[in-house]
Amino acid sequence: MSVRQNKILVLGLGNDILGDDAVGLHAARELQKVIQDNADVVEAVISGFEIMDVLEGYEKVLLLDAVVTNQHPTGTILELSKEQFKNVVAISPHYMGLPEVFLLAEEMKINFPKEIRILAMEIKPPYEVREGLSADVMNALPDLISKGKEVLSKWSC
Repeated sequence: MSVRQNKILVLGLGNDILGDDAVGLHAARELQKVIQDNADVVEAVISGFEIMDVLEGYEKVLLLDAVVTNQHPTGTILELSKEQFKNVVAISPHYMGLPEVFLLAEEMKINFPKEIRILAMEIKPPYEVREGLSADVMNALPDLISKGKEVLSKWSC
């Protein structure tokens, strides 16, 4: 893996044709406008090994994504760390979810970020093909962006 220009990555995950699943992409686009060259910003419709490749070599990563737990109202923002995924095997529409990526990277001793912060917004299951965010998710998007700015400001971005 090549050396990264920046030590910090903002990774927005999602799929623009699965409605609210794209919330991480929308948040990454907005954060790109304010962080300038202090971090790399990547929008990705990827999973599994591809995520591992993107994260490799960075020191810190802010990951923005959608999540379906069915435990919170739509638009709720969950702040997670990779340590919270230690004993989780998630059912993911991406085949290999983040918990499996974190475990595999650790087992393979990959040069992985020391700090990974995850901001995930609760959405309804994204099984309907459509573009655009629902009203609930659109209304909560500014809060997700604001929380992303808070994390990045602590990292001096």
